[in-house]
Amino acid sequence: MQNKLIALSLGFALLIPFSHRAQAQGMTCGTRSDLIGQLHERYRETRRAVALAANNSVLEIFAADSGSWSILVTKPGGATCLFASGEAYESLSETLPVQGSAL
Repeated sequence: MQNKLIALSLGFALLIPFSHRAQAQGMTCGTRSDLIGQLHERYRETRRAVALAANNSVLEIFAADSGSWSILVTKPGGATCLFASGEAYESLSETLPVQGSAL
């Protein structure tokens, strides 16, 4: 689980600089509690993962049993925005291969 969160954090950290452009194009932002409430009420999504990005932004993945998912990003100053959303969410619990073994 720790490796999964590290991978998520690193992966999403690379996407954070693009959030400024998306915000200019109408990214949904608001208070964290309001956005979480909307995700739960509209889509029945609950938090499935959380990670800390290199710039100290908090990344949260919300998903529902229906497969819908959303990613919220909360910046150090407190601003929270819906970064991405979609369908077909699947939770994985992969392990790293043993060193020296074939992939």
